[in-house]
Amino acid sequence: MSCTRVSGFFILVESAAELFGLRDPLIESIEAALSANLAVGSFNITLGRILAFLITVWASLLISNFLRFLLEEDVYHHFHFPRGIPYAISTMLHYGILVAGFFVALGALGIDLTKVTILAGAFSVGIGFGLQNVINNFVSGLILLFERPIKVGDVIEVGGNAGEVNNIGIRASVIRTADGSEIIVPNGSLISSQVTNWSLSDRKRAVEVSVNVTGEAEPQRVVELLQNTAAAHPGVADEPSPHAT
Repeated sequence: MSCTRVSGFFILVESAAELFGLRDPLIESIEAALSANLAVGSFNITLGRILAFLITVWASLLISNFLRFLLEEDVYHHFHFPRGIPYAISTMLHYGILVAGFFVALGALGIDLTKVTILAGAFSVGIGFGLQNVINNFVSGLILLFERPIKVGDVIEVGGNAGEVNNIGIRASVIRTADGSEIIVPNGSLISSQVTNWSLSDRKRAVEVSVNVTGEAEPQRVVELLQNTAAAHPGVADEPSPHAT
């Protein structure tokens, strides 16, 4: 349902309620429902604050999506960033807006943020021990985004698997192999283990292809055919020229 239809629906409901004299009682009932206290232990909360929390989180998602769309469509192409920088900026902007939106939503919920800070400090040690791998993968993801030894679009080989990096997430990265399968690799593995990056400095690489021929074929003619075929392929660079032996 579009925004125009939603607005029209609410306008129609308001007109009908005012026509039958229900507008003021309906508004009072809604205000009473939103301000009613819901006690959770020693913590009092209202339905209005819950709605404010949800709306704030939803708004932060919309703002993040809008800003990333704006950067990708109207900003990045003006600066000619190196490959991987726009993705890193968009990812960090997304995380930053979500974290800021979450704390604003907690404030809208009526939670004292100073108490949240104290509670977070009290549980930080326990969380650190319990989520060592998760935190390690998260920090490794930040290293990948800023140091950029591996970028989205790179062709890499790790743990015997080779493919193109499709996504660098908050915990793991997605590598798409030549057969179309997708491998989920924890970011910590990409930082701590040996990784072969076939396209770190440039996207050129040497490829060896074995060709079986009959014993009756003339070796020189076979070499010429192979070199001419490789040179005619659009994916083969002119320099260095293809070589067959």
